[in-house]
Amino acid sequence: MRITDWPAAERPREKLLERGAGALSDAELLAIFLRTGRQGRTAVDLARELVAAFGGLRGLLDADRRAFSAHPGLGPAKYAQLQAVLEMARRHLHERLERGDALTSPADTRRFLTAQLRDRPAEVFAALFLDNRHRVIAFEELFQGTIDAAQVHPREVVRRALSHNAAAVIIAHNHPSGVAEPSKADEQITRRLRDALLLVDVRLLDHFVIGDGEPVSFAERGLL
Repeated sequence: MRITDWPAAERPREKLLERGAGALSDAELLAIFLRTGRQGRTAVDLARELVAAFGGLRGLLDADRRAFSAHPGLGPAKYAQLQAVLEMARRHLHERLERGDALTSPADTRRFLTAQLRDRPAEVFAALFLDNRHRVIAFEELFQGTIDAAQVHPREVVRRALSHNAAAVIIAHNHPSGVAEPSKADEQITRRLRDALLLVDVRLLDHFVIGDGEPVSFAERGLL
C-alpha cells in the first residue's frame, strides 16, 4: 500500500502540517526527507530500516558519505541534501544568537553549542563573546585537542575578548567520549580563565561541557 492510500491522519506530511513536527517519530521525519521509497517499500518503511541500521537518527545524521551512500535508497545526492539541511539548522541557531536571544533563551545557547561541538572527533574549545547587554558579538573556536591547562591559553582568550570589546564570555568544549561530566582539568582551566578575564573587567558567565545528552553548565553546578 502506498502512503497516499493511508488515512490522512497517518501520513507523515499531513500529520506534520496538522500536529507539528514534534508529533512525528524519527522514521516519519526521515520519510518526509526521503520523499520516496523503493520497489515494494514505502518511504516510511525505508526510513525505519535506515534508523535501525544506523542505530538511531543520530547515527544516520553523523554517518560519513561512504557509509550513508552504501545503503539502498540513498546516495551522494541525498547525502548532499542532508548536509545542506544540517548546515541550515546550524546557521539558523547561529542567527538566533546573533539577534541577542542567547541569554534570554538559555535553551537556544545550549542547542547552538551542541550543534557546533557535539559530534567533533577531537575536543574543541570555543567561546561566545557578549556585549554589556549580554548580546552575542561573535562565536569563535579557539583551541583543539585535549582541553587542559597546557592547551587552553588564558592570555589568548583575554586577547580575543579585548579584540571584540566584550563585556562577558561564555566558554564551551566538547567531550568526544559523549560523557559530559567535567574533569578536574576542566575545573582548573575554568578558574584560571575566570580570574584572567576579571583582570580586564570581563565576566565569565558560564562554561558548558558538551556530550551526548544535556550540556553540563558550570554556573548551574556552582563551579564558577
